[in-house]
Amino acid sequence: MLDVTDLHAYYGKSHILQGVNISIAEGEIVALLGRNGVGRSTTCKAIMGEVEPQGSVMFKGKEIAGRKAFEIANLGVGYVPENRDIFPGLTTRQNLILGLKPGQKDGQGRWSMEDMFNMFENLRNRADVEASVLSGGEQQMLTMCRTLIGDPDLVMIDEPTEGLSPQMVQRVAELLKEIANRGIATLLVEQKLSIAMDIAHKVYVMGHGHVVFEGTPDELRAREDVRKEWLEV
Repeated sequence: MLDVTDLHAYYGKSHILQGVNISIAEGEIVALLGRNGVGRSTTCKAIMGEVEPQGSVMFKGKEIAGRKAFEIANLGVGYVPENRDIFPGLTTRQNLILGLKPGQKDGQGRWSMEDMFNMFENLRNRADVEASVLSGGEQQMLTMCRTLIGDPDLVMIDEPTEGLSPQMVQRVAELLKEIANRGIATLLVEQKLSIAMDIAHKVYVMGHGHVVFEGTPDELRAREDVRKEWLEV
């Protein structure tokens, strides 16, 4: 589904990504782990075209590196940023409608608005109120659902559990599993190691702009040296 090879990215003269290699298969949840500042979010932005990439980003057999973000989105890549970019003056329902692709009608893809409301009753109850009054957890749900309703084949989700209650964290985990069940590939940037290790099929650990470990959650559990050097505070 996605093959990233020798990916580099810069902010000005700062060399942020220094040869990142990642692959994700259909229906696979891949967790991208690491401390803050190692380049995890920049990896997502470079794949999405929000940061100029150098290297190869192959999506469904097509090179997308260098394309504009809206073109990449229309090809089937969804992106849920860490800052929950909702439209606060629009209602919950209107925010969801904005997630539909040009020419797409609700229910044409793998997800419908009713699916979202069935999974998250709070969004149904607040469907016609301004999104600005939603709680942080509800805004996170709205952002993820808005991306999914556009029927992406790959979704990148940046720190979805940040600042959420334990109950809402569990709801996010359940949604991520359902995403995989519907054949959608997921790149999950997550700070909570326990969540990532529980739901991911494969994990990458980043350090100083490149991947320092690749393997299964069980293989990472067996590598105390990697966890201590690159993950633990």
